[in-house]
Formats: sequence, structure tokens, C-alpha cells
Amino acid sequence: MFIFSICFISFLILFAISMIFFFFSLSFLMNSLVYFVEWDLISFQSSSLVMTFLFDWMSLMFMSFVLFISSLVIFYSKDYMSHDININRFILLVLLFVFSMMMLIISPNLISILLGWDGLGLVSYLLVIYFQNVKSFNAGMITALSNRIGDVALLLAIAWMLNYGSWNYIFYIEIMKNDYEMMIIAFLVILAAMTKSAQIPFSAWLPAAMAAPTPVSALVHSSTLVTAGVYLLIRFNVLFVDTIFSQVLLLMGGLTMFMAGVGANFEFDLKKIIALSTLSQLGLMMSILAMGFPKLAFFHLLTHALFKALLFMCAGVIIHNMKNSQDIRSMGSLSIHMPFTTTCLNVANLALCGFPFLAGFYSKDLILEVVSLSYVNMFAYFLYFFSTGLTVSYSFRLVYYSLSGEFNSSSLNCVSDHMSYMLYSMVILLSMAIMGGGLLSWLIFPTPAMICLSPLLKNLTLFVCVAGGFLGYLITNVSFYFNNKSLSNYLFCFLNSTMWFMPFLSTTNLVAVPLKLGVVVTKSFDQGWSEFFGGQQIYKLMSYFSVFVQFLQSNSLKIYLMSFVFWVIFLVCFMFF
Repeated sequence: MFIFSICFISFLILFAISMIFFFFSLSFLMNSLVYFVEWDLISFQSSSLVMTFLFDWMSLMFMSFVLFISSLVIFYSKDYMSHDININRFILLVLLFVFSMMMLIISPNLISILLGWDGLGLVSYLLVIYFQNVKSFNAGMITALSNRIGDVALLLAIAWMLNYGSWNYIFYIEIMKNDYEMMIIAFLVILAAMTKSAQIPFSAWLPAAMAAPTPVSALVHSSTLVTAGVYLLIRFNVLFVDTIFSQVLLLMGGLTMFMAGVGANFEFDLKKIIALSTLSQLGLMMSILAMGFPKLAFFHLLTHALFKALLFMCAGVIIHNMKNSQDIRSMGSLSIHMPFTTTCLNVANLALCGFPFLAGFYSKDLILEVVSLSYVNMFAYFLYFFSTGLTVSYSFRLVYYSLSGEFNSSSLNCVSDHMSYMLYSMVILLSMAIMGGGLLSWLIFPTPAMICLSPLLKNLTLFVCVAGGFLGYLITNVSFYFNNKSLSNYLFCFLNSTMWFMPFLSTTNLVAVPLKLGVVVTKSFDQGWSEFFGGQQIYKLMSYFSVFVQFLQSNSLKIYLMSFVFWVIFLVCFMFF
């Protein structure tokens, strides 16, 4: 009963605060309000420590979505984590995770951003290793160490901002956007955002973090950890638009989108397919952000949060019913056993593919049309549209494997939809995945965007989606699968299924090389000749002199010496006088 109460109370409080923030965000949006709230923590003599919060429509709306999804995830965890005797600890970790994200969202100050940023990193590590097995520990280590690179970049940005006399970056962005020193800060912030949002070459930790419980994955991959980098760049976007950094970010985002789309078509783990889907969408957000459309990136960030949380919740119900099996090849005909869950999964998948009038359509279609209208090179244009086709491809592949064909698991099973609390959360998110895109499009863009394209370019998005769906069907068709020449090339399949060897590069270069270097430095310095002739030798000399002085102090040698000197003087005087 206590478990139910803590879940239910947390759900009610977070849901109520979410609704309050949402209506506040509407008020701020309609009236163009921005509030700075300064909280004087400590004031001593002429020095004061002030905590600053920034409230505008963007921060309030994002906080509303984070709290909304968090409340549903906590309610969902009532069923999913019911076997866990430490569920109270799990709920408190999730609440701490949400609090860290809140700190990051409302901070116009790099110091308080670092509090939320490091809080996200620490709590995500604790949640990834929650099940306490070797796989979880390895995943937690690569997650923590990959994110430390971004943390160090943020620390360096804080140190560099001392040149301005304040850490409130929000005051300097517009004025100093062409300043050389702000370019250094922009580079460091982009590096931090690329590690947190898992862009190439830091992508390996995102699928590894799937070792966390599925409710955590639903929260992390929709609105918290991985979106923190995108949100930070939305705030800093004035600094790097139309610079070399935006070109590099566009390239990295496009390659991440393409790599994740290809990798998901070679993956058989249900959660990893959805994780690679998140990686692909993050690449899309980063790319459109690099082209100078922060509102579009924010719009897709919010719509993506709705259907991605629903996708993970559906995956969690399926995994729960399949006795913790995540292999999509052991599934099949789930639409017969779990009609409601598979309906939610299909709606979320169609929203991800950009099916007309679902949540993902309003943002993805607008992004692709803006790209078609913008001045962008052919390679970036190819990455945008081909990656969109790959999204539809792996979505149809997932549907084909899990919902159609024969049921490939044990004939003795209890696969059903009878999990009330999970389904309640999914119903609410299902309605938002259907209506959320249209609602947000009218709020964020009150004036419709007029995009004039030729019929060929206008229909290119639809054509790419249909072609991607057909490709997804072909590569799951068994007869085509065995005749596929690419599968006879083991290295090609291995390259794509391992994210272009990025996990090996990350673990070898990111983790192993610094650790080995640390061993060499320890042996050479801390435990080597410098220690022997330095600290240890000084310690031995000081110990010897200390013992000698103690010997002189704590015996009668001074009396003997004085008497000896007296007799020597006496004898000398006797001999000469």
C-alpha cells in the first residue's frame, strides 16, 4: 500500500504541476513575457551569492512536458517495477533525475546549468547500473565517462566566462556573438551538447544505456538526458549560426541520423531499435538547429517526446509479457494477444514515420520542407531525406517482426493486456501522440509558414516514406533475406550493426587509453624514481633527523658533553698553567 501511495502521490503532484506550467507557458507565449527571478542565497559584506532563474514560454513549456511524461512514467512503474523491493529508492532516483532536468531548463547561468548537467550525469549512471549485473556496470561506465568529456567542456566554458565578470550567459549572447572569446565558449558548449545528445563520435553510450529499466528509458529518451544537449544549443544558437561550427554540427548531425537509421535496420533488440531511433531524431534536431531554425528544433523536440515515451512504454509491456525477452525474432502475432498495446505501438511508430496528422507529421514534414527551401548542399540534403526513408524502413521492419507472422515464443505463455496501470499511462500518451503535434503547431507557430515548392519537391517526402516502408518490408521478407547479397558480406553487416565500430572505438580510445596512460603515469611518477628520490627520500631524511633530535632531547647526553668539555678545559689549563 505504501508503494502504491508513493507512486500515486508522485504522479498526482507532477501531473498537477505540469498542467500549471503548461497554462503559464501559454500566458507567457501570448503576452511575450520573460521573467528573471533572483534568489539571494547568501549576502556577506558587499558580496552576495545569487541564484537566478529564467522563466519564458520555452522553459515553462519544456518543463511542463518533462513533468507530464515523468508523472506517467512513475505511474507506469507501479506495475513494471512491482517485483522490485526497492521501488521507493527507484522512484526517488527518478524524481532526482527530473529535478536535475528542471535545474538545467530554468538556468540562465552556467554554474547552475552545471548543477543540473552533472546531476543528470550522476543519476543516469545510478539508473543505468540499477539492475547490478556486469552488463549494466559496463554500460554505466561508458555512459558516465562519455558524458564526462562534455562536463569538462562545460567547466572550461565556465572558466572562460570569468573574462566577462559574470556567468549569466543570457546577457552576453546577443551583444558578443561575433566576439572571439564567445566563439571559444560556443565551441565548448557545442562539444558538451554533442556528448550529452550522443552525436558522432560520442554515440556509443546511447544504446548501451538501454541496460536501465524501461521506464527510465522512456523518460531519458523522450524529454530528459539526451534532449539536454539540444535544449542547451537552442539557448546558445545565436553564437554559432552562420559560422564554421554550424557547418560541422550540420555534418555530425546528418551523419548521426544516417548511421542510426542504417544501424536500426540491422538490429534485433527491441529496445536498441527504439534507442537508435532516438539517436536518429536527435541528429535531425541538431541538423535543423545548425541551419538556424531553433523553434523548429524545439517543436520537434516536444512532439518527439510524446511518441517516443509511448514507444518505450509499449516496448516495456511487450518485454514484460515475453518474460524479459527483447529479441524481436521471438515475437510475432502480438496483435492477437495484446491488441491495445500493439495499437499504441503502431500509432507511435506511424507518428515517428511522420504519418499525416499524427504528432510527428507536423514537425518532420515542416523540417523537410524548410530544408528543401533552404540553401543546403546536396550531401546534407541526401542525408536528410535518405535518413527519413530509413526511419520508415526500420519502423515497418519492427512492425513486421513483432506484430505479424507466427508467434515464435513458448506455447505456454501469459501474453495479454491485463496490466492496468501501464495501460492508463499509455492511453494518456496515445491521445497526445495523436493530437499533440497539431496543438503545438498552432501554439508555437501562430502564423502558418508559407512554403512554396515544386510538386516534385513537395511530394518527395511522401515518396521517400513509401520507398522506405517498401524497403523495410523487403529486408524482413524471408525469401529476399536469404538472397540478399549484402548479408554474404559479414564485414558490411558487422560494420552497420555495430554503429560503424563506434562502441569499440569508444571503449578502446575513450576508456582503455586514459586508464592505461594512468597506469604508466602512476608507475613512472607516483610509484617510480621521482617518488623514491622525492617524497619518500624526503620522508626518510626527515624521519632520521627527527629520531636523532628526539634522541638528543630525551637523554642525559648533554650532561655528559658538558662534563667532558669541563674536564678537557681543566686538563688544558693544568698542563699550560
